[in-house]
Amino acid sequence: MNRNTRTLIVLAIAVLTAGLASYGVYLAVRSMPVREVEVPTAYAVVAARPLPVGTMITDDDVKLVGWPAAAMVPGAFTDKSQVVNRGVIDALAENEPLTEAKLAPVGAGAGLPPTITEGMRAVSIRVNEVVGVAGFVVPGTRVDVLVTVRGGQASPEPQTRVVLSNVQVLAAGTRYDQERATRDGKPIPTSVVTLLLTPEDAEKLTLASEEGRIMLTLRNPLDTAPTETQGARLSALLGKPSPPPIRQVTASGRTVVRSAPQPEPERPRIYTVEAIRAAKRTEEEVR
Repeated sequence: MNRNTRTLIVLAIAVLTAGLASYGVYLAVRSMPVREVEVPTAYAVVAARPLPVGTMITDDDVKLVGWPAAAMVPGAFTDKSQVVNRGVIDALAENEPLTEAKLAPVGAGAGLPPTITEGMRAVSIRVNEVVGVAGFVVPGTRVDVLVTVRGGQASPEPQTRVVLSNVQVLAAGTRYDQERATRDGKPIPTSVVTLLLTPEDAEKLTLASEEGRIMLTLRNPLDTAPTETQGARLSALLGKPSPPPIRQVTASGRTVVRSAPQPEPERPRIYTVEAIRAAKRTEEEVR
């Protein structure tokens, strides 16, 4: 037997021995009993199905599930009786734990009233598909309210101006449940929009809807800067063009576009006429 043959035989025996040893270790590990580590758990009340805002919770809408006690959600409930017959003021997803912040107080009922913040008012205005920004004004969005007022004694020409800025939409349409709109992001034409306003802004909106024509403009939810404009008049619309808007970069790096200040209207030229009546001399102004 030559040297190469002996080397191959030794190598084959080593591989076979290693394979048998590995298989033996595998069988030994497989036969070991499984050790289950017990994790302390507690029960939490979660939503059994998606619950839109305004839903009155019933026993079938929630369920109890095991939750790690060390990572319990702050404010979570441990008994279904604590949440039944309470209204939802913030939409809940399936299997999402219920907390005090997402439910109306006991006895407050369901629907729109429990969602109104203390000190605020809910005011509804009639809109159409154009005023409602083609149906994209849905609950949770932010809008500016513009009013166009026809000429009167104080201002002889029509004027459009922003009267309310960064207003939250509470409800859109005659039904409060807008689950399809929030889930799919599709526009839903509505006839009524409900806004969350302070009492002072509610008075402005009511007066604007009675004395002029209302229009809504949709805002980016991250843009919280108040809208500051001088308004638009018919003479400025058809006359000299307004100066270009001013772009400013904030400390956070965002670019904010603001309207340039409108120049004051040119005052009419005044002429002085000297009048002599007998021996009396007077000067009179003529515009």
